[in-house]
Parts: sequence; C-alpha cells; structure tokens
Amino acid sequence: MRPLTARLLASVVLGICLAAPVVAEQNPGAYLAARSAALDRNYAEAAVWFGLALEDDPGNIGLMEGVVQSRIGLGDFAGAARTAQALIDAGEAGQGAPIVMLVARADAGDYAAILADTSGAGVGTLYDQLTKAWAEVGNGRMTEALASFDALAAAPGLEAFGLYHKALALASVGDYEGADAILSGAAAGPINLMRRGTIAHVQILSQLERNPDALAVMEAAFGTAPDPALDALRARLQAGEPVPYDITRNAKDGLAEALFTIAGALNAEADDTFTLVYARAAAHLRPDNTEAVLLVAGLLENLRQYDLAASTYAAVPAADPAFFIAEIGRAESMARAGKDEAALEVLQALSRSQPDNIAVHMALADALRRSERWADAIVSYDAALALIETPDAGHWPLYYSRGVSHERLQNWDAAEADFRQALALNPDQPQVLNYLGYSFVDRGENLDEALTLIERAVALDPDAGYIIDSLAWAYFRMGRFEDAVAPMEKASLLEPVDPVVTDHLGDVYWAVGRTREAQFQWRRALSFNPTEKDAIRIRRKLEVGLDVVRIAEGADPIRPVAQADAPAPLPATTAPAKDENEGG
Repeated sequence: MRPLTARLLASVVLGICLAAPVVAEQNPGAYLAARSAALDRNYAEAAVWFGLALEDDPGNIGLMEGVVQSRIGLGDFAGAARTAQALIDAGEAGQGAPIVMLVARADAGDYAAILADTSGAGVGTLYDQLTKAWAEVGNGRMTEALASFDALAAAPGLEAFGLYHKALALASVGDYEGADAILSGAAAGPINLMRRGTIAHVQILSQLERNPDALAVMEAAFGTAPDPALDALRARLQAGEPVPYDITRNAKDGLAEALFTIAGALNAEADDTFTLVYARAAAHLRPDNTEAVLLVAGLLENLRQYDLAASTYAAVPAADPAFFIAEIGRAESMARAGKDEAALEVLQALSRSQPDNIAVHMALADALRRSERWADAIVSYDAALALIETPDAGHWPLYYSRGVSHERLQNWDAAEADFRQALALNPDQPQVLNYLGYSFVDRGENLDEALTLIERAVALDPDAGYIIDSLAWAYFRMGRFEDAVAPMEKASLLEPVDPVVTDHLGDVYWAVGRTREAQFQWRRALSFNPTEKDAIRIRRKLEVGLDVVRIAEGADPIRPVAQADAPAPLPATTAPAKDENEGG
C-alpha cells in the first residue's frame, strides 16, 4: 500500500510529540529537566521529570501532554491512560491522548466506548474510519463496519487501505471467499500488498484449501530463496497442512492492524516521534506482531534511544522466525550505545545457535571488522561463504568485506582476489571499484588500471567525496599534480571535515607550489581528529615540509628541497591541544 501520497499524509494530522511549551511555575527545575529530556527523546528521563512537575502543578496541560507522550515513547500505555483521560476531560486531547484511550478500551473490549468517544475525531480520515469500522466489528455490527470500510475506500488516495482492512475484517468472521476476492484483485482491482498483507492472503487461501495457490502467491511476492521467517510457512503449505488465519482474529487485532497500517504508511514520511505513537500502540495491542515490534525498535534507533531499542528487540521470543533479525538489531543498538563487547557476545551466541544462517555470520563478521578484529572477521566471512553453493550478484558484500579484512592484515593477494570476485559478481559496484583502485594507488601498483577503476567509480557515484578523493590521489601518485587539484577540492567540499581528504588536499596544494594553503589544510586536518599515525606525519609536514617527509620515507621529493618554501610556524590560536591529538 505504498507509495504514500500527499493526500494520505493529510489524512493523518501531523504533530510534534513533545510537551507544549507551557512553563510550570510550581516546579520549574523539574519542568526544565523534563523539556531537556523530551528534546533528546529520552523518554525514561522525561517521564520521571514530567511526572514530578505535574505533581506540583496538576492542571498544567503542557505537563500532562509531556507525561502522555513520554509514557507512549516507553510503551507504557497503562501509565499514560490516567493522564490521557484527564487531558480529554480538560478538552485538550492533543494527538496522543485519544490513541492511549483507544488502546485502553480495546484492552478492555469496550468497543461501545470507542464508538461513543469523540475526542479522537479529526485525528485523520484514515485513523477515524479504521478505528470506527473495527469498533463496529467488535460490537457485532458487521453491516455498519463494512459500510465504514467502503467509505474509506471511496476516499481519493485511500482506496487500498479501505479495501485491505475490509478483507481482513471479512476474514476475521470467516468469510474467506470475500476476503480473497478483494486481496486477489477480483473484486475491485489489484492491491499492492506489503509483506504482512501477503501473508494474510496466503493464510486465507490455505483456509480455502488452496495451498498450491497460496504457494504461488508466496513465490510471486517473495521468490523461492531461503527465508527463515517464511520457510516454516512454506513447508506447511507444501505438506498440504491447513494454515490458520491469525492476522486479525478479532476486533482488537483489527484495531492493532489499523494502527500498524498507519505507522507503516507514515514511516519515513513523518517525524519518527509521531510514527512511534502508532507503532507503539500497535505493538501493545498485538505484541506477537513482530513486524510492529521491529518497527518500534527501528524508530527508537533512529531517535538514538539505543538502550530502549535494544530492550524492544529483546522482546521478540527465541521461537519467533524473525528472532535472528531482532538479535542482529539488538546487537547493532548495543554497539551504537558503546557496548561493543556485549554486542559481539549477542552475535556470537546467535551464530552458535543458528550456524546455518548466512545473515547471522555476516552480521558477526561485520561487527568484528568494525572492531578491527580482522582475523576473526575473516573466519566469520568464511563461515558465511561456505553456506553459499553458487554465489550471485547479491553476495558481493561478503567478498568485498572479507577483502577489506585481508587488506588490513596485509594479505594483499587474498584481498585482491576477493575484490576481483566481488566485481565479477557486481561489476558496477562503486565501493569495490574505488577500494581496489585506491589500494593499487596506495601500493604504487597497476596505476593505469587503478585510474580506470576509480574513474568508473566516479562515473557511477559522482557525489561521493571519498571516491573523488581517490581519483585526485591517483593523479597525485602518478605525478599529475595539476590534474589532482580540481577533484581534490571537490572532494574536500563533499567531505569538509574528513581528516584524510583534508590532508590529501594539503599535499596536492604543496605539489603545485601553493605551500601556504597546504599548511593551512594540514592544520585543518589536525583539528578533525586523524589517527595518531596520520597526526604525527601531518605535524612533521608542518615542521619541515612534505618533501623532507617523503625523503625520510624513501620516496622522491616532489621538487628539490632547497626550492621548497619553509613552513610557517603553527599559530598558537589554531594549534590543536596536545591532549586532543597526542593522547596526553
């Protein structure tokens, strides 16, 4: 049901999920702490501070909204409900309170209250119509429910949403023929189903004793490649087993699906804090909807709430087919939170429990590579590649990443073989073309081929600063100094705070006689936290010039040292502090 149209976005009122800027006079310290936490999307801290401030100023609408939004961010709908009802009673429902009360009433099975509640009216056409329709299903009034779905399907831009949920509602009451007619496109034309919608259709076909048709739908949507999240379903269909329908078993499930539909539609189209409200509500009502849980975790990652994201990923049970996806996500969140060793432990345990899962070995290998444990990374890449019978274009990252690890260990023959295999699988991959070409340049080998490789990479990705840098550096290493200036300047504009690119720009300027500008760029490079090895070399260039440094390294000077301008002293005002660049 993508892509989204502007009309669809307009059908859900957008808002910023932060407390209104109403100053709390009774406890301004707690309020300021709450606002600071809310701006950082630190929901746990915000919930504490908004709660404390609200205790001293219980009628403050801004504080009440802050409590509701932070509790939603935490997934604590029970904690949000009392404050949400108070907001509604005060006539200030906002965005979050109606959804909190919808969740509370769905939990209680009070569909009459959902229909009677007007606080959410105007949240948006999609929300209003879907929640009304599913509440009618819960009240046992199927005729009214279908009329609401039809009304949504008649709204321009929202047709697919109304039809999809109408099909789910029909399936929830056992009308699988009617549901299939809609999902197959026979009733009102084709519907572009997302993954979960396709699985719903597959289950419906199985209930109609049409397993071969269900398998055909799966193959058309997902192909036949192994997929741990689908393999069990495919095996049951192939065995002729009836697969139960469980996407929307009842009205509560339907409301959860409605909220998940909105969250999925808004994802990447609206502010993540806004999308999180719907995703959290969907996951609360249907905690076994792994897609909703993974969406919540991904949104929290985007909001840099890595600990909260990791705990959300951890909610996926080990028996779930998508457990490995959740564990990989959990490890990634932990790594982003600075818990690298704990992240590796998660992936190592996962690789032991799922030794035949290529994605798991690759995730572990990538994590080891990021930790610069090159030899261990190679072992994991080897394990992943050993599971592949016939490599195809999609496997180039494995060879490329293993090649990087070999190159860092100075196993150049093995590295080159991997890079060339990656290119054999995907000849137009700019990342591989650049890395192989740059490696040749750096080694002073195959310079003509290196230049050809890098020029192809530039043509494929003309706005990648690091690739433009490689092109300029190839010119530099080939002695084509004037040719190197323009691309190196462009690379510097594209990567303005990269220490390597800035250092290279200084070298190029030096090579063409622009020594003062070279010294300026070297000083800038030092301010961008280069590696200690690079920092030592840059400082030496500032002391004696590039030519003397090259002689010391066994290379020819660019021009006679006697003709080189003496480097200017490093001004105290621009010199990087010693403890920032020298480790103390």
